[in-house]
Amino acid sequence: MQRIDLLLNVLDSTFDKESWYAPFKDAIEGLTAEQANWKPSGKATKTIWENVNHLIYYKERLAVNLEGREWTHNLDGDETFYLTNQPNDDKEWKKVVERAENAQRNLRQVLSTISDEKLDQNSLEGKLLDIMLHDAYHTGQIIQLRKIQGSWPSNR
Repeated sequence: MQRIDLLLNVLDSTFDKESWYAPFKDAIEGLTAEQANWKPSGKATKTIWENVNHLIYYKERLAVNLEGREWTHNLDGDETFYLTNQPNDDKEWKKVVERAENAQRNLRQVLSTISDEKLDQNSLEGKLLDIMLHDAYHTGQIIQLRKIQGSWPSNR
């Protein structure tokens, strides 16, 4: 397996191709805006929506950088959780889910054209693996939130 194929496989498994853990797309499947905005009382926890915003930001930024374009929407780490408005509006939540899907699709498309030589530059391969591990980490948080709120399917 070529390096790029391995990276694409990991990217897919964190997003929508179940391996031995639930991917991001399964973690947010069937959620309402109200569920996406829920957080346990008394806990210093981000909502599912906030986590999705955070993941979108870093994927969009990485895709733009890989294309050699300048990223002009710089936010610090905490600001990324508030990338979009978060009303209890299912239409707005669906837009955010679509944006997450588009961010994945765009990153995958850009990554599929990267050469081995470019992977070797500026620790790019490591940065790609970091973002994939980052996605898996936050997907686990999303699943945990769903379990606490009682919205995670019992058959999972």
